[in-house]
Amino acid sequence: MRIDSAEFLTSAKDLEACPRSALPEVAFIGRSNVGKSSLVNMLTKQRGLAKVSKKPGATKLINFFTMDKWWSLVDLPGYGFAKVAKGKQADFNLAVSEYLMGRKQLKLICALVDSRMEPTELDLGFFNWMHEEECPVPHVIVFTKTDEVKEDVWRRNMAIYEETLDALGLKVPEMIPCSSVDRAGRGVLLQYIQGALPKRKKKGSGTGVQLNWMKKR
Repeated sequence: MRIDSAEFLTSAKDLEACPRSALPEVAFIGRSNVGKSSLVNMLTKQRGLAKVSKKPGATKLINFFTMDKWWSLVDLPGYGFAKVAKGKQADFNLAVSEYLMGRKQLKLICALVDSRMEPTELDLGFFNWMHEEECPVPHVIVFTKTDEVKEDVWRRNMAIYEETLDALGLKVPEMIPCSSVDRAGRGVLLQYIQGALPKRKKKGSGTGVQLNWMKKR
């Protein structure tokens, strides 16, 4: 799958404020500063499409990006955002969970984890939440920042994730290693996303009914 055009659509603070759209959606979520915005920019080949910051919690809203006017990529706030006041933390997490559980257009969740690290309590907590809530949307694990460590390190961490999830009785989904720097895994991830989306109607395909028999002989 190619992405020829990508543009920012809107931001929403919660499910109720999400845009009314019939386009299928793919959501990116992960621990704060895991590299969600960088990955969005890498996939779309637009450096400044999603705001990137070295400080955790740069993404505070649910951000919608339209891809080829066919589907929407949704950049969700990172869980574990330390800058949110304790009194607002519940509301912050509730907005994300309501979107994941209640957005009918959502077709795939891309859960981003840091390939440099073994499973964290926050990441495992998210996967456990999806399991306990019986989240109806399929998910894939995307391992980010593979360029920052040797291959044997991130491959070992991927294996540890698989073993840990299995030991906890959680689903072990597809795992895709990626790098926003050298674009590793871009094609594989886009192909996986395409497989989760409804088939795109070809332009000018019409009804598909052959009308040659109507011509006079």
